[in-house]
Amino acid sequence: MTNALFREDAYSRETPARVTRITPEGGIVCDRSVFYPTGGGQPGDSGRITWDGRTLPIATAVKGEGEEVVLVPAEPSALPPEGAHLVQEIDWDRRYRHMRMHTALHLLSVAVPYGVTGGQIGAGKGRLDFDMPEAPEDREALEALLNDYVARDARVEADWISGAELEARPELVKTMSVQPPRGAGQIRLVRIGAPEEPLDLQPCGGTHVARTGEIGALRLGKIEKKGRMNRRLYLHLEE
Repeated sequence: MTNALFREDAYSRETPARVTRITPEGGIVCDRSVFYPTGGGQPGDSGRITWDGRTLPIATAVKGEGEEVVLVPAEPSALPPEGAHLVQEIDWDRRYRHMRMHTALHLLSVAVPYGVTGGQIGAGKGRLDFDMPEAPEDREALEALLNDYVARDARVEADWISGAELEARPELVKTMSVQPPRGAGQIRLVRIGAPEEPLDLQPCGGTHVARTGEIGALRLGKIEKKGRMNRRLYLHLEE
């Protein structure tokens, strides 16, 4: 099991860690990780690890067995041995842009009140697919609403609920194609806004900014038709 530090503090950029095993494919598993593994439409973090005066670039991180996070080297190179103590450091600029975009897409799911059928997060742009018959009529109004949400500088916080609690509140799940795991203990909820009247509240395991004001200006991109009842909306960070 890997202690997922990114889940408790998305702003943690580096950490000392110990190698617990090397996978047959050459991936590196540690006892703790600031690297977010690919999942939920968010790419895995890139960065580097250092040990004994050596540096190894990390291309991405993926989920391994159970709760493991596997670091994937960017190039063929000597790997740290099992038990080695190292320092992990993520590419912070890339991660922070993922955080800003991930939170922005949560806001898009509020502004467009339809079921979400898919999504993808990038460092400069992202997109959500919606189960909706027609494209939004007023693009300018939608973009203005998103930027109003950003300007509110609402707090973004995480909490945990049980699978049973989530079953009792099915309205929290916006994603239609991917459902959060049930019956596996606690489920992480990301809340935007005040607890008594949140702007958004939904299950999510990704990394987010602490306040919506950190997202910066947003621009609504192209809108594509991806089927009779599916519309894809792209969102861009302006800086």
